[in-house]
Amino acid sequence: MSASLVDISSVSHRFGQQVVLKNVSLQIEPGSYTILLGPSGSGKTTLLSILGGFVTPSEGKVFIRGEDCTSVPPAKRPTTTVFQDYALFPHMTVGANVGFGLRMQGVDGARRAAKAREALALVGLAAAFDKKPHQLSGGQRQRVALARALVIEPAVLLLDEPLGALDLKLRRQMQDELKAIQKRVGTAFIHVTHDQEEAMALADHCVVMNDGRIEDEGPPERVYARPATRFSATFMGESTILSGTVTEAKSGTVTVATSAGPISLPGAPQPGAKVALAIRPEHLVLGATGGAVALGSAKVRDVVFQGSFKRILASSVEDPTLQFIAKAPASAAVQPGDTIAVSCNAGDIILLTD
Repeated sequence: MSASLVDISSVSHRFGQQVVLKNVSLQIEPGSYTILLGPSGSGKTTLLSILGGFVTPSEGKVFIRGEDCTSVPPAKRPTTTVFQDYALFPHMTVGANVGFGLRMQGVDGARRAAKAREALALVGLAAAFDKKPHQLSGGQRQRVALARALVIEPAVLLLDEPLGALDLKLRRQMQDELKAIQKRVGTAFIHVTHDQEEAMALADHCVVMNDGRIEDEGPPERVYARPATRFSATFMGESTILSGTVTEAKSGTVTVATSAGPISLPGAPQPGAKVALAIRPEHLVLGATGGAVALGSAKVRDVVFQGSFKRILASSVEDPTLQFIAKAPASAAVQPGDTIAVSCNAGDIILLTD
């Protein structure tokens, strides 16, 4: 048996004739912050529901702490879930809400209140014990829901898009607080989101899902810098994608024929293989530079000011189907309609074989 805290083994699931998970296997380590990232319909919420016991998979097993929990109901497994809508009881005080799970476990009132106060202090809401949920802001209610989940000391805390209802500033604040709380308590968090920035801000283990499968997983730095698949390269951050064919492979280096010309870079695909080359926006250079790979000329279609940088969208002059996405300094004098040379360093090009 695996030493992992959570071991999801060959899990598939169907709703009627619709297959929503396809042979998914995943391991979660103790103390980790795992993000399940993917678009709507990718299967991430269904996988979280299976982990929480709200759905029994059509096939496969779920082990938690080495025990088969596949058919164990939510109240009997060592997990608890924080939902996007918080699900607080409006007629109860904040303290009673936080202590509700302990009440269901038969914990006496005095100990329940003491542990609820400890949990509220952990999330920075010690003074809210006697308030009602309607007296709190959205961010405060989110923290109450988190305290209620943590007070029963689960082995795994499941979070279903918990920040989706918050405005941008509050969402970023809560990201910082969630990460800090997770580090303090040491509980494994598994968090569902479709927000790539949220994933990179929180995760130490990022799982990219698409069409019921896991496309990529690992530390967010690796998933971003060296994505395993074309989907991962375009969902976990933006990329310019060049399609090509390997024309030569020699001594660990391949030459790929693309619409921007032949490009040589490290790799192992054999001649004739269809590949894709991904380039992150920050690695595209507007203007030719010595030693860089020339990607031709591009006509600027749009320039979006985003504070610390400008996001440049441009179309290749040589191949109008090739669209460049670049980041330029905020001070860059680039305007829509400009025609510019585009290049990048060979070491920054990501070779994708899927």
